[in-house]
Amino acid sequence: AVFPVYVSMLTLQWLKDLGGVGAIEKKNNAKAELLYDEIDNNPLFAGAAAKEDRSYMNVTFLITDESKKGKFDKLCKDANINGIKGHRSVGGYRASIYNAMPIESVQVLVDIMKGL
Repeated sequence: AVFPVYVSMLTLQWLKDLGGVGAIEKKNNAKAELLYDEIDNNPLFAGAAAKEDRSYMNVTFLITDESKKGKFDKLCKDANINGIKGHRSVGGYRASIYNAMPIESVQVLVDIMKGL
């Protein structure tokens, strides 16, 4: 059972190299803010969770115009955005923007949302 300890060490070293927990928190907040700002200001989208209950790691949202769903799905696929489908009982979408996800990738999704 050495491998999990080794991977944990590598992850902790990576976080340290990025500037520590405070630095990654700042980056994660910026990613979430970028995406939630688009969801809140674009009438084609709506947040799936109440604002006070929103996650900074898994951003859930709905498309308000079902006629745009196919186009949105295709644009996401064409941009190599995978695994964005929401939970089967809730529907909608879930963008997982974990620590390793760069803000540039979140910007690609936001640009697709803006262009829809």
